Amino acid sequence: MAEIIQKDGTWAFDGDALRLTPGRDKNVGLLRRTLGELVLPLTALAGISFEQGKKTGRLKLRLRHGADPLLHATGGRLTEPHDPYQLIVESDRYGVAEYFTEEVRTALLLDRIPADPVTEYLLPGPSVPLSVSAGDGTASFDGERVRLEWNWKTEDAKAAAGTRTLAVTDLIAVEWQPAAGLDNGHLRFTVRNAPTKAPAKYDPHSVELWGFKKDPLMALVAAAVQARLPHPAAAVDHRPEVPAEAVRPPAPTAAPAPAEDSHDALLRRLRELGELHRTGVLTDEEFTLAKQAILKRM
Repeated sequence: MAEIIQKDGTWAFDGDALRLTPGRDKNVGLLRRTLGELVLPLTALAGISFEQGKKTGRLKLRLRHGADPLLHATGGRLTEPHDPYQLIVESDRYGVAEYFTEEVRTALLLDRIPADPVTEYLLPGPSVPLSVSAGDGTASFDGERVRLEWNWKTEDAKAAAGTRTLAVTDLIAVEWQPAAGLDNGHLRFTVRNAPTKAPAKYDPHSVELWGFKKDPLMALVAAAVQARLPHPAAAVDHRPEVPAEAVRPPAPTAAPAPAEDSHDALLRRLRELGELHRTGVLTDEEFTLAKQAILKRM
């Protein structure tokens, strides 16, 4: 098991999944603290990187497109304090961070996890029920219905429509966008057969956000709803299919082994890696890392 413990949080990797636990440091964002511990299956990961700085570095995870409803609903707009897939590393733990990065990369290579987009969510999204008050209203979600209630700061024309209750089955999209500069943000629900281009200030299906402390928590509501909507990949693609063999070589096949770490299975892995290296699929560095990991198991 690989583990790195920092004030910003603790990341642990057991070979099958990463456990991401936010720290208690004052710089940890409200969204991360509220979201709590995340268990990220290795199959949801596309890559990992470690960037060194003079005083601190950063571990960053890159997820496969479509694996996480939170990332889809927020469109990659989560800033550093709130991004659960970044960890600030103190300079005296750079060696540990590099070891952690190598362990995860090796596992991705050995398990042949592709970086391709996925066709279903691999993370469940935030637990429900959820209720968040921010901006000009309160958004609540019980797993089936979204309820939008307005406060005294809501525009009169919008408040006149009264409390809104939206069934998940009537929604086709949800989006969270933070305030930026002089532009306000929003939590917006797109209702089937009721499209609108009205600003969030006037849209009865949107909560307007002004850049205050609780704005990021609205992203949790967006993610919980997104997890219950059809996956984006479910949309019909009318483009002609391209056989997988045309873009990448087929993975070598092997007879089943009684155990993944049996001597015969590991020898087969070595032969497969050698073939991938000879054909140019693996670089010299990737081949060396994978070979060393297998030899350790043997």
